[in-house]
Amino acid sequence: MVLVLSRTYFPDGTNGKLECEGKLICYTIELPWKNNETKVSCIPDGKYFIKKRYSRKFQWHLEVIDVKNRSFILLHPANNALKELNGCIAPVTKISGAGLGLQSRKAFTKLKTIVYKALDEKQRVLIIIKS
Repeated sequence: MVLVLSRTYFPDGTNGKLECEGKLICYTIELPWKNNETKVSCIPDGKYFIKKRYSRKFQWHLEVIDVKNRSFILLHPANNALKELNGCIAPVTKISGAGLGLQSRKAFTKLKTIVYKALDEKQRVLIIIKS
């Protein structure tokens, strides 16, 4: 399975559109681009694999793996990138501003269902992030 995240960068956040085979899954919000600095920047454009991950804080969620000079880049619910993200990607149902979105849990549940189904079927899930 291949997911494509098309981004638009703003000084206060990064907004994106996440698609699979040309079909919209959800929108995304992230921190602004700040040269891949830990906890203050979104990750660089590129190709990454996604795996399942569990934590007490987020329960079952997703992790973007093998990001250069970064770790624990997660896909989890959040509606305000600057207040709730440390470099992660938050799925949202609707964009409401730069790095701001609405109904993140709903969008995250939809994304997780699609990705977990592929992973359970032993497919590799690739995310291509581009400007």
